[in-house]
Amino acid sequence: MTPVMSIDPKKNHFMVEVSGEVTCVFLSDARILDETTVKTIAEELMRLVDNTFKIKLLIDFSNVEYLSSAVLGKLVAIHKKVQEGKGHMKLAAIKPAIKEVFKITKLDKVFDICDTHHIAMTSFQTKRFGLF
Repeated sequence: MTPVMSIDPKKNHFMVEVSGEVTCVFLSDARILDETTVKTIAEELMRLVDNTFKIKLLIDFSNVEYLSSAVLGKLVAIHKKVQEGKGHMKLAAIKPAIKEVFKITKLDKVFDICDTHHIAMTSFQTKRFGLF
């Protein structure tokens, strides 16, 4: 992976790397609960996808233990923005308790959720060759 933007996790909330055609966002915070953090992450992600046509975005939740329901709304807005730009967004490595929230809210039907980062990356690459 080639780092595009390394964000210090102590100052910011995620790190971005590009692997081939996929932009990978690794969330740093174990707890994404307070309004300021949610807003900051959403704004930074929106800037990342804004004006990016056909982005392949992977958001990796492997470090996240807890998140507020406000995050779900922000993810929906980011997903919509990605789709407007004819891109694709996948979520990966979501802990079971958080994944349950996606199921309860039926957002598991909206988002393409992969069990691992590797599975998500593979599905992006496979889709590129028209196998899906």
